[in-house]
Amino acid sequence: MANETGLIQRAKYLPFARSSLNENWRNSNYCAIDLETTGLDLGADEIVAIGAAHIRQGRISAGENFYCEVRPLGSPSVQSVRIHGLRASDLEDARTIQEVGPELIADIGGEVLIAHAAWMERSFLKRQVSPSIFPKSPSIIDTAGLARALGYAREDGEHEPSLEFLARRLNLPVYAPHNALGDALTTGVVFLALATELERSQKAKGARMLTLKILLETSKKYARN
Repeated sequence: MANETGLIQRAKYLPFARSSLNENWRNSNYCAIDLETTGLDLGADEIVAIGAAHIRQGRISAGENFYCEVRPLGSPSVQSVRIHGLRASDLEDARTIQEVGPELIADIGGEVLIAHAAWMERSFLKRQVSPSIFPKSPSIIDTAGLARALGYAREDGEHEPSLEFLARRLNLPVYAPHNALGDALTTGVVFLALATELERSQKAKGARMLTLKILLETSKKYARN
């Protein structure tokens, strides 16, 4: 019974419900997530800030934003501080990732996760928050992958396309760059624009609708895992 209960609890927080895969993508609830970290070493660096923006019925749900700073065990690198501006002294009174993790998981619930260059968010969330809830799998929609699929970024480029560059190219607002919540909001509006364009492309090819399954498969095909 204990094992069965554990499975039920974990299932509650799956990134998406399998029953919604073949429905119109707008029927699903999404959570665009962004992390700021002490550096880019996936095996050693730590999360220092988490931002999440929720999408309901194809629109950003402004009243449900999530933002939290996190106190790491080590200090942010000089390079990372230059990017996000969070020094060790700024994080002294923040909660630890062990304290923040359950709140983040509850905030996400069963929503479909979105991230820009999702391999990074997935790696940090899996290692620091939960290996079972954030597995190494293509269950996070990657806006960088969708951008490649639609020709906004080179498939053979050495670097991920800049989130700010994509937003500006799509004539979208850029919210507080390198702030976790600002980047989560920008990721959310970029996702909505790319998904809408992919939807038009699918209809032009005769498809009845764009499903969540197609979004996930497109992301998996063009994202760097």
